[in-house]
Amino acid sequence: MQILDQLGVALGLATLAGLNLYLTVLVAGLALRFHWIVLSGPYENLAVLGNPWVMGVAAALFMIEFFADKVPWVDSTWDAVHTVVRPAGGIFLALTALGHMDPAMTVIAALLAGGAALATHSTKASTRLVLNASPEPVSNSVASLAEDGLVLGGMGLIAAAPLVALVVFIILVIASVVITSWLWKKVTSLGRRRRAAAAALP
Repeated sequence: MQILDQLGVALGLATLAGLNLYLTVLVAGLALRFHWIVLSGPYENLAVLGNPWVMGVAAALFMIEFFADKVPWVDSTWDAVHTVVRPAGGIFLALTALGHMDPAMTVIAALLAGGAALATHSTKASTRLVLNASPEPVSNSVASLAEDGLVLGGMGLIAAAPLVALVVFIILVIASVVITSWLWKKVTSLGRRRRAAAAALP
């Protein structure tokens, strides 16, 4: 049961990192710093997230992302830059949660964590591309706040019920892959229509 709880924490952190890495680190750090959660043996490595320097950097980067994420096309540029950053952060968080493992298992865990973070990141980025094709700017702010809400809710679930979190995040990752596939088809369709419209202009 303990290993399943650890997997729930690891997968949860990786998945949420794909949506907002800095908020995930900041909330985890605050939870540790103010003793909202107390780490037992298997999770002692996560104590680093409560380091004031780690929290300070995470808070500063989160504030930048908070505003950048609500401006049309700036959000997509930010997402493009973070295509590597978020999965890498997800891998770090997951491996830290899992602690010392056999080298082969470490590689497997890194691949799975990176894939989970990339899946949710891709869904986020694809959604923003579709929203940016819309003439109104409000949807970007709504989507950004919804994503932040998902991170906060997900962190609460991880703390309260890691085993339930494992099931929920597996479903979320699978759903992200399906949704991203559908969104990319929509994005490419919009791109073709725009090129056709541009070509038709005199």
